[in-house]
Amino acid sequence: MIDGRNLWDLIVQRAEQTPDRRMLVDQGGRSMTFGAFRERSERVAAGLAALGVGEGMVVSWQLPTWITSVVLVGALRRLGAVQNPILPIYRDREVGFIVQQAAPRLLIVPSEWGGFNFQQMAERLTEGTGTQVLVCDGELPTGEVSSLPVEPGDDSHGGDGPVRWIFYTSGTTSDPKGAQHTDAAIQAAAIGMEQGLRLASDDRSALIFPFTHIGGITWMYAGLRLGFVNVLDQAFNPATTIPVMRREDVTQAGAGTYFHQTYLAAQQDLPEGEKLFPSVRAFPGGGAPKPPALHHAIKQRLGGAGIVAGYGLTEAPILTMGHVDDDDEALANTEGRATPGVELKLVTIDDKVAGIDEEGEVRAKGPQVTRGYLDSSLDAVAFDEEGYFRTGDLGRLDADGNLTITGRIKDVIIRKGENISAKEIEDLLFTHDKVAEVAVVGLKDPESGERACACVVTAGDEDITFDELVTHLTDAGLNKRKLPEQLEIIEALPRNPSGKIVKFELVNRFQD
Repeated sequence: MIDGRNLWDLIVQRAEQTPDRRMLVDQGGRSMTFGAFRERSERVAAGLAALGVGEGMVVSWQLPTWITSVVLVGALRRLGAVQNPILPIYRDREVGFIVQQAAPRLLIVPSEWGGFNFQQMAERLTEGTGTQVLVCDGELPTGEVSSLPVEPGDDSHGGDGPVRWIFYTSGTTSDPKGAQHTDAAIQAAAIGMEQGLRLASDDRSALIFPFTHIGGITWMYAGLRLGFVNVLDQAFNPATTIPVMRREDVTQAGAGTYFHQTYLAAQQDLPEGEKLFPSVRAFPGGGAPKPPALHHAIKQRLGGAGIVAGYGLTEAPILTMGHVDDDDEALANTEGRATPGVELKLVTIDDKVAGIDEEGEVRAKGPQVTRGYLDSSLDAVAFDEEGYFRTGDLGRLDADGNLTITGRIKDVIIRKGENISAKEIEDLLFTHDKVAEVAVVGLKDPESGERACACVVTAGDEDITFDELVTHLTDAGLNKRKLPEQLEIIEALPRNPSGKIVKFELVNRFQD
């Protein structure tokens, strides 16, 4: 394990220790070693320096999960730039806001990818600004390494290093929010993940979600620290991605509920006795709470430790993490314990510190918590009077310190003045044989304020009926006052590239 002073120092040390070991491999079988990665990063850094990129300058980039994208991270860190990775799903509203607020020196995009013309969007949004568009379709400009300035010497130990990252979150109605992070924040998240999954140099991790997500950068960091290979796929597609994961014999098969459900379905199509991922050690989870039954199904049918999940958000990644040695009940029902250096505080609706197993908003301090938003006026609401970050998530801490997420403050359905947890209903419905996927949303109702609507993707050819739904929930012990009033059978749940369910689309679809 290597503990670099900063990300570039980590890249250098890893290249010196294991230059010929594979660092990256993509869906086409192209690979890159740690030594080649350092060399390529410096050459690209020289090319970007010729375009005016230097210390402290913001560079925004919206690229798929390519080896080139990872090289770009190394190149920008060599120059001391402030990196702003942008999710590929972001369009005019988000990207235009980012260009205006962050004022990047460069906006790097593919010409066209996934059926969308990124170049046209970028040129339109940067017109009249100081931002230059750089089109990358797999290649970046290069230059002579001898022309580079001295290597960055900042030290991130202790968390006092400079801001090097801006990750934007985006709601459906508010402007995007740019969370500022240091290298130390990413390292802290990586350490928590490494310890929980017991990652090692011989791991082969499936990085099959958008690399521009903060989780993608965290997996890169962990790979550099421990010397394992990340397996990249530019866009998750079960028909093409799973064969790549099998080809590379992955040991860590992430990265969330949607992905895990897809693996289960693929396992069922295999001959008796054949394992989908023969060498799998764990199924890393995150992004959203998992149905408890999913862990047991994954462990029984696919092997390994089952789902080992972490909890965090863009502003504070991997605040908690399960451990491969935890018992199945903890792995199935919780998101693990606080990672090193993290302090959790749960606060009830009446603003009191919650007791053991009492629900409250999750608030956190720790080395991975954002330095604050790029728009500092947002910080007063984001942090409480004691400096804890308000996550907006509801949860409970048990006597062992394990955190269970019970929902979002904004995801609570308020019917006739009573709070109903959408997640509680979802977890119970997921155990029905006819239910493959489910999301419960609140719809405006003139009499009750909100009504609960269960949106279900069925597991077979036969739809679940409303009466079956009610019977299953009451038999499972759900309070009758929490029963949904509406059932909608749908072909698929709307999800973003990270696998999270986009509930507002369901609300818009089924709201009267």
